[in-house]
Amino acid sequence: MASARVSRERGAVKSRVPAAPDPVRLEVFNQLLAALCEEAGAVLMRGAASPNIRERRDFSVALFDAKGRLISQAAHIPVHLGSAADSVAAVRAELDLERGDVVMLNDPYRGGTHLPDVTLVRPVFLARDAAPRFFLVDRAHHADIGGAVPGSMAAASELIAEGFVIPPVKLRVRGRANRDVVRLLLANVRGAEERRVDLAAQEAALERGEERLRALLDDHGLATVDRYASHLMGYSERIARGVVRSLPAGPFVAEDRIDDDGLGNGPFAIRLTLRARRGELCFDWTRTADQAPGGVNANRSIVVAASVYVLRCLCPERLPTNDGVFRAVRVLTRPGSLLEPRGRAPVAGGNVETSQRLVDVALDALSHARKECIPAGSSGTMVNLTLGGSLPDGRAFTSYETLPGGAGAGPTRAGASAIQTHMTNTRNTPIEDVERRLPIVVRSLTVRRGSGGRGRRRGGDGLIKEIELLAPAVVSLFAERMRSAPRGARGGGSGAALRAECTVRAGDGAIELDAKCSRALPAGARVRIATPGGGGHGRE
Repeated sequence: MASARVSRERGAVKSRVPAAPDPVRLEVFNQLLAALCEEAGAVLMRGAASPNIRERRDFSVALFDAKGRLISQAAHIPVHLGSAADSVAAVRAELDLERGDVVMLNDPYRGGTHLPDVTLVRPVFLARDAAPRFFLVDRAHHADIGGAVPGSMAAASELIAEGFVIPPVKLRVRGRANRDVVRLLLANVRGAEERRVDLAAQEAALERGEERLRALLDDHGLATVDRYASHLMGYSERIARGVVRSLPAGPFVAEDRIDDDGLGNGPFAIRLTLRARRGELCFDWTRTADQAPGGVNANRSIVVAASVYVLRCLCPERLPTNDGVFRAVRVLTRPGSLLEPRGRAPVAGGNVETSQRLVDVALDALSHARKECIPAGSSGTMVNLTLGGSLPDGRAFTSYETLPGGAGAGPTRAGASAIQTHMTNTRNTPIEDVERRLPIVVRSLTVRRGSGGRGRRRGGDGLIKEIELLAPAVVSLFAERMRSAPRGARGGGSGAALRAECTVRAGDGAIELDAKCSRALPAGARVRIATPGGGGHGRE
């Protein structure tokens, strides 16, 4: 076995923080910095063309300091925000930055997550500084980024088959658009005009973020903003470490699996040993299975994001999420494993599916330490549905959405139904928008009654969605929990597993679909997906 890679996450050495701040001003700056990111996110949402960004809100915005430490974020997508610092680190390491630059990237091995998540990084220079004082970052999931299959989310055996790989490159140089980079990108994606508008919306969001940041600095001064950013990080660190110190030392062990990689391989075990020691929560994932031939591998950015998310769930709800929380987490992974792949292995599902399983396993491990507050397993899959083809006039169309399932029940309440949980925070795509933009009809969208696990507190139900194609299209599904259902807790029952089927012609029998598959279907074909329910909690 290769030696384990050990990482004390960003800023793990306790930083010097000035004397105790005024608590009222601390909360004021917390809200001001978060509002900056929220407003930038609103600009991105309103300016985007694709329903995935504008309606489902599959994007995130965050602010980092000169050292690449997370200062503040909007309440967007946990898997994006927990990994975004690695994008800043890659940009700082690989490029000489100048005033007016904007950098674009999606390479999962250079700070990205998976290829459809395109990240923009905008350095902010002040006065005559030679180096950036801040970094503004947004990340948005584009409905297509090229590759072998429309939607760029199908099972593949190599990274470049999943889509167009973008290392850190300057989208804007000293304020001027790098048009050749944009032309190159748009020549390699489907629905190029929609991609162009979405990218412009990302740029506009960062511009608004910088406007608000400069206004904040004008009102309060750089020294005060820096001081309170440090105070906020220190405050979050103290609270997070206090939560860890309240846990038993462990070790606590848990295990689950990824069903398959879509290429006939699997299952792949995910194993965790969790220890709490001296205010640091150590997530040891080194016994996880070797990397997969197909795209269920998750890079370390995603593993860190999932680990920090689980600790954050134990912290007070109003705690600012910033670099201070990361300081209380230690993550161990093994090179060549599912959670630290090598050789530029495919990763499309690591961001959306493996990340959910990491949370399932970590919460299972924590249930041995905090039996009174850990819920049962949620659906454990984002159920990624993509489709694409050509309209009669030759224009390409693509669509991407994730389908929610049931939340796991907790000790005091039943699980919510038809909702995205844990590492994602996206919304439903309105039927009206889908049918207006795409050659499909949504025949049914209902709650999957009875799919939640039984128990004293019942798990949330999944949903059932059925669509009919009005034009030929390639339909792809990338999901989990078809072979292993979401677990109950404290004697509660498991939720129902995923089911998927299609009918090619009216009157034909339904054909069962695998959880990870791509099919070229004719007009008139119907696809029906029933998402998993959450696990129940406690014996009835």
